[in-house]
Amino acid sequence: MSLLQVEDMTHFFGGLRAVSGYRLSIAAGEIRGLIGPNGAGKTTIFNLITGIHTPTKGSIRLENRSLIGLRPHQIAARGLGRTFQNMLLWRHMTVLEHVKLAHYAQLKYGLAGAFFGTRLCRAEEERVEENAHRLLETFDVARFAHQNVTQLPYGVQRRVEMARAMATRPKILFLDEPTAGMTPEELVQMIGIIRQIHSEFKVAILLIEHRLKFVMELCQRIQTLVFGEVIAEGTPEEIKNNPQVIEAYLGKEEVA
Repeated sequence: MSLLQVEDMTHFFGGLRAVSGYRLSIAAGEIRGLIGPNGAGKTTIFNLITGIHTPTKGSIRLENRSLIGLRPHQIAARGLGRTFQNMLLWRHMTVLEHVKLAHYAQLKYGLAGAFFGTRLCRAEEERVEENAHRLLETFDVARFAHQNVTQLPYGVQRRVEMARAMATRPKILFLDEPTAGMTPEELVQMIGIIRQIHSEFKVAILLIEHRLKFVMELCQRIQTLVFGEVIAEGTPEEIKNNPQVIEAYLGKEEVA
């Protein structure tokens, strides 16, 4: 049974059709890739599924429950976490504060518990602190815990954003160009991190990425999007050898 099921999702911006008849089925624990040239509609698909935009038509179901009409925070609470192509990190906050803040939607002690410092409040705060430090270790950013996030290198900020997304305890994680701006060494590290969180947290992953070797190495199945339509879907080997994909996007040298 699919964890996430998208059927016939279509969206117009004014008179422009940005996405046409998009379909997606992701099982629990699966790693999927979405590739395509700039302007193909990849981030628009992420924004439609995560509630930033509402599709013109189609259905989106997570664990067989509709996401249509829900706000982004409600969708996140259902178990769909994401990162962004242009990172949305909060200025003047430390790395640790970013990850701790992402836990607070899960807390149960309420305003009165916070005001009076109840036993439940203290226990929950200790749990948040422990979980946050664990995630910082997982993403190899623990040494930056008390530094302002905007003062850190770009690749480190990317890992902080991923740690924050994982703090929401997602069942499925959307990664929008997770290696953008990274050096080759950071790229290798990111592959290891994604494999680790996939194994440790049993989370399904859908990623957008322009570095094709990264996608081919990580993903079990890949979709290729051109002008808002999927022109091919299959295993990395099938995508690599698909004539339509080669003509529309990859180029003979890139798939050699």
